[in-house]
Amino acid sequence: MSQAHSNLHRSAWADWWEGTRRTDIWWTLAWFDIVLRYRRSMLGPLWLTLSMGAMIGGMGPLYSVLFGTELSKFFPHLALGIIFWSFFASMVTDSCNAFVGSGNYLKQGYFPISLFVWRSMSRNLIQLAHHIVLYIPVALWAGISLSWSALLFVPAFLLVLVNGQALGLALGLVCTRFRDVAQIVTSVMQMLMFLTPVFWLPESLPGRTKYILWNPFAQALDLLRAPLMGSVSSAHNWWGILGWTAATLVVSSLLFRKYRRRVVYWL
Repeated sequence: MSQAHSNLHRSAWADWWEGTRRTDIWWTLAWFDIVLRYRRSMLGPLWLTLSMGAMIGGMGPLYSVLFGTELSKFFPHLALGIIFWSFFASMVTDSCNAFVGSGNYLKQGYFPISLFVWRSMSRNLIQLAHHIVLYIPVALWAGISLSWSALLFVPAFLLVLVNGQALGLALGLVCTRFRDVAQIVTSVMQMLMFLTPVFWLPESLPGRTKYILWNPFAQALDLLRAPLMGSVSSAHNWWGILGWTAATLVVSSLLFRKYRRRVVYWL
């Protein structure tokens, strides 16, 4: 293998960029993952939409009664909460196995390891595309009217993707070396689901309990959900996510620079 194409002789930046620019590889692999999952199924990936729709349709009226909230206000909140949390959770947990699940490719030839984080992320983006269409009938039924503030969804979503890539590299490296960490991450995400306003309204929290809204997943969820509900997220959520993004980028860069060459030996 020539030095020009060897993962051992590339700089960290060159390795990351090489994997990032090969959209033809990681997007094809992600789409193939979805196709394989629903092979021989009559509806194929539409099962993603149907199963999510059944969950939202069943939980909306029930939780609206439990929390004593008007359904037209609570239903869009719940729908977006479940859709985006499913995206967050699957992206984080899948990143733990980004390299382990791609071991056959990494062992047989040179591939930039960032390519397989993009593969994991794009697979979850395809799933999100199947889920987000469910919000259209919910928004029409609830009479939500969007304004120019809806454009804030674009920078918020880009920040989520940047964090997804940084966390994917960091968790992928750590979980490849220490396999038990993946189970810990899964348990933590299950706990955070109930500490994040997915099923409940933030204004129902009293006093100091509102500090749990400072967790980065709650802030990211509010940045994505508020524009699609015709409102604007508070400034502290933007500053919180920007700070979290800076921290994850620093940690991910340090881990990637130091340990990316050892991934194949850990598999």
